[in-house]
Amino acid sequence: MSKVRVRFAPSPTGGLHIGGVRTAIFNYLYAKKMGGTFILRIEDTDQTRFVAGAEAYIKETLSWCGIDPEEGPDIGGSYGSYRQSERKSIYKEHTQQLIDEGKAYYAFDTPDEIDQMREKLKSAGVLNLNYNSASRKTMKNSLTLSKEEVKEQIEGGTPYVVRFKMPDKREIRFHDLVRGWVLVHSSTLDDKVLLKSDGLATYHLANVIDDHLMKITHVIRGEEWLPSAPLHVLLYEAFNWEAEMPDFAHLPLIMKPDGNGKLSKRAADKAGFPIFPLNWTDPGSGETLQGFREMGFSSNALVNFLSLLGWNPGGDQEIFDLKSLIANFSIERIGKSGTKFDFDKAKWFNQHYLKNTNPEVLALELTKDLRDNYSLDCSLELGKQIIGLFIQRVTFPQEFASAAQFIFHRPQLFDQKVIQKKWNEESKMALNIYANKLAVLSEINGDKAQDLFQATMASIQVNPGKVLQLLRVSIMGEGSGPDLMKIIEILGPVEISKRIQNATVHFDHLKTALF
Repeated sequence: MSKVRVRFAPSPTGGLHIGGVRTAIFNYLYAKKMGGTFILRIEDTDQTRFVAGAEAYIKETLSWCGIDPEEGPDIGGSYGSYRQSERKSIYKEHTQQLIDEGKAYYAFDTPDEIDQMREKLKSAGVLNLNYNSASRKTMKNSLTLSKEEVKEQIEGGTPYVVRFKMPDKREIRFHDLVRGWVLVHSSTLDDKVLLKSDGLATYHLANVIDDHLMKITHVIRGEEWLPSAPLHVLLYEAFNWEAEMPDFAHLPLIMKPDGNGKLSKRAADKAGFPIFPLNWTDPGSGETLQGFREMGFSSNALVNFLSLLGWNPGGDQEIFDLKSLIANFSIERIGKSGTKFDFDKAKWFNQHYLKNTNPEVLALELTKDLRDNYSLDCSLELGKQIIGLFIQRVTFPQEFASAAQFIFHRPQLFDQKVIQKKWNEESKMALNIYANKLAVLSEINGDKAQDLFQATMASIQVNPGKVLQLLRVSIMGEGSGPDLMKIIEILGPVEISKRIQNATVHFDHLKTALF
């Protein structure tokens, strides 16, 4: 068996969508599982849709995800160039071969003439409006014109395309590693354009030629390319490359969260999550669209999540690092059906990876975030305490800094519902007594803060449950949050005492105002 060689072949027509990232991941995992080679090829034959910066964006995305190609643009390899726009002469040479062998032909029809042909067919009640074996006989091409007329058209500068001569009455049968055997009749297919009027090859021609010359063994791509596969099979036959034709694997669609249709940018916007892996600035509008990275996702979490969209490793395990993904991956366990994009599940993965990140690394990021975005100085030790306080409650790293603002600022606003429900003379007395006991201490840990609170409440015969939520509101302004006794440990007994004393004054005013 030949050494496995796979390619990820995106078009630089905009930001790389998350579905494309999954395709790249599946190619990479299979290559590494089989000891093969992962190649990046830029399919930029459609120059009308070329977007500056898109290729660099693709490369940065792959690098961030940790799936670096071994061959590709600016990397090199034995089969370059890896940009299709730099391979024009190769495509023209192979196109001429097909023309000379009667497997392709020149077509000089204008768009208007093609439209007229389709209108005539429609008026005649013909259902198949393709440019095919029947309609081509009525059109202006090298099959209906003499050699002299064809030469005259070309030398006279008449625009033309080269079309594939679709065989009549053929059943095209091929095996897909995901979908099994696929059978398509040639009568349903049209004479696809292989070479456009600008002299550039179409995707269909270029990808087949490049896959053959680059010795690609497996074509792993999205389901949207499945209808094109029969033509590609016929092109392999036309070039007499059947023996070297790669195996196909067409990946299931990534669906909207409700399962109703393919995931799109509009659907992602509506559901409130990104469609791009990294921030993407639209060169036309100048609008910057948020990426998963900038939202706070780790690349490990995103790769883990995307790998399970359409692939089932078997069993209950969901957490896989890249090494274990490679070890477990198999094309045989890729499903046929579309798979829903569950953003809550993506966040769950990110939470897991966040919880397992070195606390010191997170603390360093936190101190920088506080300094850069809040003008707050925070020691590394305090940073680690804050990380420990919130690690079970956040999804993204940037949430630590916003959640920790009460550590640096005494609350100015207080939960009115809690005050209205629980603030009375008894709770006021209980809080003030606890504050006085804290005021004489220089330091305290969470356990001792808890013991002191319970003992104080017992000594004055007050139910701790009537006071505990008010204690939290006096310290952080809110009625719920992380471990309260740990907060007391971090802020220290003196600061907590002052916050309680300050809050009780506010509580009295608020209670009066509420009544």
